[in-house]
Amino acid sequence: MAGLTGRMSTVVKAKVSKLLERAEDPAETLDYSYQKQVEQLQNVKKGIADVVTAKKRLQMQEKTIQQQLVKLDTQARQALSAGQEDLARTALERKNGAQAELQSLDQQVAELEDQQQKLTESEQKLRAKIEAFRTKKEVIKAQYSAAEAQVRISEAATGVGEQMADVGLAMQRAIDKTENMKARADAVSELESAGTFEDLTQLGPGEDDIDRQLKQLSSTSAVDAELAKMKGELGAGGSSAGELSAGGAEDGELSAGGAEDGDASAQQQS
Repeated sequence: MAGLTGRMSTVVKAKVSKLLERAEDPAETLDYSYQKQVEQLQNVKKGIADVVTAKKRLQMQEKTIQQQLVKLDTQARQALSAGQEDLARTALERKNGAQAELQSLDQQVAELEDQQQKLTESEQKLRAKIEAFRTKKEVIKAQYSAAEAQVRISEAATGVGEQMADVGLAMQRAIDKTENMKARADAVSELESAGTFEDLTQLGPGEDDIDRQLKQLSSTSAVDAELAKMKGELGAGGSSAGELSAGGAEDGELSAGGAEDGDASAQQQS
């Protein structure tokens, strides 16, 4: 069970890593890294400002204590001049306490100045580092944009890009559908010619291929018989016309002969 869980975890991590790698934009990643570095620089500057503020406060306390030391020293002198040695002693004790406090403040101010110096140096180094990163970032972004544009142009020219691949697949599918449609049309035409499909609009029983062939043969025989009959009728009609023309000519000759005989008889009678 533990092995299965580890395997599932590895697979999930691999899938997530692949998705993140696909979704990651180098330009956006570089800009984000630059932004985080700038935020770090701002935090360093804020730290320097806080150190300087604390140092200024300690220095103000030092001035106050120094003024108090002068005041206590004056009071001790006045008390001693007035013969009040106990009061002068008290003033001097307070003065010694103030001097100890002043020494502690001096040490703290020195430490803050040292810390300020280190933070300032760190800020300068970080600023230079960020500036160098910014320059390099812009160069990398420009190179990536140029490479990306070159890849798009090359893929468009060679047709190996995802979009061109989709276009190629769409064209191939269109060609395949066209070929299938043409083959189907040829098949339907061939089956229709063979008489495989029945005419659903025809009344009465349907005809198969043999019925159509017999019907076509009967129609051809009927046409041939009718054509032969017409040829015979046309031949017989030509012979009758010739005989009629010959008979008419003979009748004409007989009529002419009769007319000549009549003329001769008339002449003899006169």
